[in-house]
Amino acid sequence: MSLEPDIFQAALTRLHAAAPHAGIHAETVLRLSHPKQVLTVSIPVRMDDGSLKIFTGYRCMFDDTRGPAKGGIRFSPDVTDSEVRALAFWMTLKCACVNLPFGGGKGGVVVDPSSLSKQELERLARGYVRAIHQAIGPDSDVPAPDVNTNPLIMAWMMDEYSSLMGVRQFAVITGKPIALGGSLGREDATARGGYVCLKELERKLGWDPTRPAAPGGPPGVGRTVAIQGYGNVAAPFATMVRADGYAVVAVSDIHGAVYNPRGLNVAAIATHYRNTGRIVANPDAGDRVIGNDELLELEVDLLVPAAIEDVITPANAARIKAKVILELANGPITSDADAMMRERGIIVVPDILANAGGVTVSYFEWTQNKTGFYWTQEEVQRRLHDVMSREFLAVYELARVRQIDLRTAAYAHALARLGKALEATGTSELFRHVDVIPT
Repeated sequence: MSLEPDIFQAALTRLHAAAPHAGIHAETVLRLSHPKQVLTVSIPVRMDDGSLKIFTGYRCMFDDTRGPAKGGIRFSPDVTDSEVRALAFWMTLKCACVNLPFGGGKGGVVVDPSSLSKQELERLARGYVRAIHQAIGPDSDVPAPDVNTNPLIMAWMMDEYSSLMGVRQFAVITGKPIALGGSLGREDATARGGYVCLKELERKLGWDPTRPAAPGGPPGVGRTVAIQGYGNVAAPFATMVRADGYAVVAVSDIHGAVYNPRGLNVAAIATHYRNTGRIVANPDAGDRVIGNDELLELEVDLLVPAAIEDVITPANAARIKAKVILELANGPITSDADAMMRERGIIVVPDILANAGGVTVSYFEWTQNKTGFYWTQEEVQRRLHDVMSREFLAVYELARVRQIDLRTAAYAHALARLGKALEATGTSELFRHVDVIPT
């Protein structure tokens, strides 16, 4: 659950901080301070025991100026109206940051999916689509998986929407199974996009992943990485950086974290997680169990929050020792803690850039669905690399020229694009003291 009193209002503070660096009109800031549409729906579900339960669902279309809204659907007991608005706001900026022809959206259902049977979960997924189907569509608002949702749930949702429309609509939802219009390369896209950002940052900082940051470190141990989380994003990212020579010293799941200062056996952890759904320490290799909070405070070169929002707050910000933070989760650092990171010189690669690989390949999936022409995995990964590399370098250069942090630069980069679109139909200057629209 968000630790901010109002996560949406907190998100807007970053909008106002970046606006002066984007050269946008005050009306753009005003328009981006309010979502275009927020739906709250009730979803009746017949349970396996015959009883009826009513679940609350949300869908927010924040902005569709640059194209259909885009954003995931999460199933979580912690979903709130404010959280959905904030996530849709971030998606608006994320799509603009990497120049996708999408706006921002987000959805969620207040539910603990682990408490449902598979049949109940399917009824809930289909019921959610029935409740919001008039607000979504291939050319208006395109959902995707998020926390506690997956390709199977997307398949149910796509199928339900298609039944309601009377025609097969693969492009209404992304993150689907490959056999139902999903894209190759989607599974590890968020991790891979973050990895591309890291490789570009390496070159800027002169990092060699195989060599420790300071002399005298443990022999054979390269630059160190701690990853909070071990789901569909964190697991492939750990494999990618380990293959480059980084020492992944800590990973975690909801039960706790595993730490080894000499580096974990990432392959063994991945195999065990696939088989059991849990990470496990190997004491014979020197692993030990630590808490999730302790993982965040390890002295490492790179910290990767890859779980949920608001895990770095003013309460623990002073104890963060990482040199670089790569945000693969959405909103893992609160706005107050973010200011503390800047003051301490910790480089933060922000979520709207670092984790944009997922929505980029979702765009590729949508494009393939719309055209009926499907790409190879190599083509998807090449195109993803081109997008992420280009946009990272643009943000990094803006930060250098303006002497601002990467988050402010990423927001300004996105806002400049949004401003052009929002202002193209006129601002107050156009309508003040004129009788006709100039030609």
